[in-house]
Amino acid sequence: MPEAARPRPRLNLALQGGGSHGALTWGVLDALLEDGQWQFDGVSGTSAGAMNAVALAHGFAQAAQQHKHPEDAHLAGCALARESLTRLWEGVGALGSLTWGTPLSAANPLVGMMSQWFSPYQINPLGINPLRKLLEREVDFSLLCSARTGVVGPKVFVCATNVRTGRGEIFFGRRLSADAVMASACLPMMFKAVEIEGEAYWDGGYSGNPALHPLIYQTETSDILLVQINPVEHLDVPSSASEIMERVNEVTFNASLLAELRAIEFVRRLLAEGKLDARRYKSVRMHRIDGGSVLAPFGADSKLRADLAFVRKLFALGRTAGQEWLHAHRKDVGVRPSIKIADNA
Repeated sequence: MPEAARPRPRLNLALQGGGSHGALTWGVLDALLEDGQWQFDGVSGTSAGAMNAVALAHGFAQAAQQHKHPEDAHLAGCALARESLTRLWEGVGALGSLTWGTPLSAANPLVGMMSQWFSPYQINPLGINPLRKLLEREVDFSLLCSARTGVVGPKVFVCATNVRTGRGEIFFGRRLSADAVMASACLPMMFKAVEIEGEAYWDGGYSGNPALHPLIYQTETSDILLVQINPVEHLDVPSSASEIMERVNEVTFNASLLAELRAIEFVRRLLAEGKLDARRYKSVRMHRIDGGSVLAPFGADSKLRADLAFVRKLFALGRTAGQEWLHAHRKDVGVRPSIKIADNA
């Protein structure tokens, strides 16, 4: 039996959606998993971020099934999670195109024009989405739902938007399913709403991209690493119709995240001033990898591009970003936040 390892620093992951740009997040996760020194308590993802979240957790669920000793399970989990993510994104590259997590009207004027006249209920009445088959092939949701989450692998939280109420709903535990992930990635002008338990759902980006509150309230960890692939700031004022639409969607898909970041900063300030009971409120330490600035040169159109060469290029950029974050901020985890939320929200 292996010797007991020193406790690893605990970290929650918050993974944004953004079409094929989610491959950059794959690279970030690969760097963190290769490092092997982190205990992931929770991972919250939306759209492409949800795909990354369940693929990562699937690797740890496999390891928990194969290994009884926590140290063996952790090491195997890191390796299996890397393999699971690789198979998922290599599969996306094999499909050659990606139509989730990004507004088509901004990236493809022809399809955008068609969406003004036809709904997905007319264009795609059968709701065909090849990503579902890929997801179901690569992720065993029955295993994921029965895994010892929080012991070996992370708790997974997937956000989708309830069409009727307009509110975000978090799917976790036994409610995790391929349907939940596809709902999280369901842009309403491209796909029919995904029905779960009698309710219809659209893309989670409208209500939480990603949702931070489940990481705050349903895990014990105070550190959250946000992998952000939608830019917050835009230096130039957009002038063309496609640029305006893309910027509108960036603002929309970041709005809920920025609101949660402001709330986190507000609570941190009140706790520091002694105006809130520290036994009832958590002082969250936020960290961020800014993929938006890395991805900006590729433009909005590239969110739908998913040829294997491009996916692998984004993966390499993500690995570099992850390694740079580890070098710069490893020692901040458990001690202090590494971003000033006021400057980002």
